[in-house]
Amino acid sequence: MTETRVPIPTLERLATYLRVLLDLNEGGVETISSQEMEHYSGISAAQFRKDLSYFGEFGKPGVGYSVPQLIECIERILHIDQEQPILLVGAGNLGAALVGYPNFRAHRFRIAAVFDNNFVKIGRPFGELVIEDIARLKEVNAQIGAKLAIIAVPASAAQTVADMLVEAGITGILNFAPTVLKVPPHVFVRNVSFLQELAVLSYHVAEGTEIAQPTGGHRDCAI
Repeated sequence: MTETRVPIPTLERLATYLRVLLDLNEGGVETISSQEMEHYSGISAAQFRKDLSYFGEFGKPGVGYSVPQLIECIERILHIDQEQPILLVGAGNLGAALVGYPNFRAHRFRIAAVFDNNFVKIGRPFGELVIEDIARLKEVNAQIGAKLAIIAVPASAAQTVADMLVEAGITGILNFAPTVLKVPPHVFVRNVSFLQELAVLSYHVAEGTEIAQPTGGHRDCAI
């Protein structure tokens, strides 16, 4: 958390606003109103203004918000105004997709090193990188100085990897493994669960179908 205790959903929405602003800036748009942000982002104009209010006063009445200036401010708030190196652990299919993801650089994130414990993979090219032995994680990061890492390994190995990352100085982890990690209080973890998201989508799709074609409401679950 930040010193001002900014709610996590606000930070998530800031990232959404930034994506919209970058697209608008690329299209040559110089100013935007809160109503226009609602149109582009799907987030209400009132919520947009409230989110920005955590960090000061932005925009001018009757003029709106300067797109380039707001990009600069949000990048500074999120501490992505300078390049952020990232360690990736797991040189499998998911790791390959992450290394090839083009939008990392647009937001000043850079996967600086990739690690695996499979001796068949170690030393082989992986995108523009070479797969490092995970045993050298702390040594390699002493040179890179990364604070962020991505875990893309099976659940059975995730906690061991997390422990190694913390020991190497990592304080922010994006976890793709389907397991809950135990980390010290100063380390922040964000979990990405495809199955969880699909389950939620499945529920909403089913609920939408029931609303369109009523079936008598929910059935009680016997436990």
